[in-house]
Amino acid sequence: MMGHWNMINVIVYFFAKTVAKPYVICPAGELTLFGRSIILKRLFNLLIGKRIIKDASGYIAVTHDEIPLFEAYGVKSDNIIVIPNGVNESDFLPRDSAPFVSRVGIKESPYILFMGRLNPIKGPDLLLKAFLKIATRFPNHHLVFAGPDGGMLEELNQIRVHSSVSGRIHFVGYVSGTDKVAAYRDAELLVIPSRHEAMSIVVLESGMLKTPVLITNQCGFNDVEEVSGGIVVQASVAGIEEGLCKALEDPIKLQNMGENLNRYVLKNFTWNMIGEQYLQFFNKIINENRATQLR
Repeated sequence: MMGHWNMINVIVYFFAKTVAKPYVICPAGELTLFGRSIILKRLFNLLIGKRIIKDASGYIAVTHDEIPLFEAYGVKSDNIIVIPNGVNESDFLPRDSAPFVSRVGIKESPYILFMGRLNPIKGPDLLLKAFLKIATRFPNHHLVFAGPDGGMLEELNQIRVHSSVSGRIHFVGYVSGTDKVAAYRDAELLVIPSRHEAMSIVVLESGMLKTPVLITNQCGFNDVEEVSGGIVVQASVAGIEEGLCKALEDPIKLQNMGENLNRYVLKNFTWNMIGEQYLQFFNKIINENRATQLR
């Protein structure tokens, strides 16, 4: 099962219990009680959510930072395996496509990219406010938000409208396919200003296109700074502002970061190798279940 707060997991849970089959759960960061639905999430956990976690035969965390979240549900750490998110290389093969800036209408100006839902947990407001603070220092840069509205578009647009650089801030909505690849490829920097995230898959996608990243320390991916593939900052306006200045003032270093991130992702996070880890773990669970039935 993937995720936690969904009815599909409930249905699968009851089916697995009915036919006496083992199941594995990978919440992918969804165990945290965060956002405007906390009361509903507490109710979900009270009625069925905690039982789904408790009765699982195996647990997959996408980062080591997720293990304490499992432990809060009563799961012992030695029953948890860490298997990170992966990326499909074929989705990011070189393709002939028009520059993304032509769709946005910003000509050849460099731009900072946000890729994700426009909701509080993803922190687009933090990035927008930080950009406004550095916009004068970097007068040629634009800020592009690519992703569906998650309840914040109106608020963000009001901030844009009342700023002195409204023409340099763009909301382009959901992008996919070649548009998504071009958005990553043409960006000077991807920023992930999340207030909480288990492991940001857009870091991997950006790395496939050699685009460096600026992420918060709440993204579960501090490794990117250790391999010189990006910058990790506090999840605050001030933290992101500082990170933007540090990144944009040295374009050559920024380009090198993109190269480093690309090598790191290709070496560690393609689905060919991640998929093998899943298969090994699933086989282990199946064999353990068979052994239990034979006792």
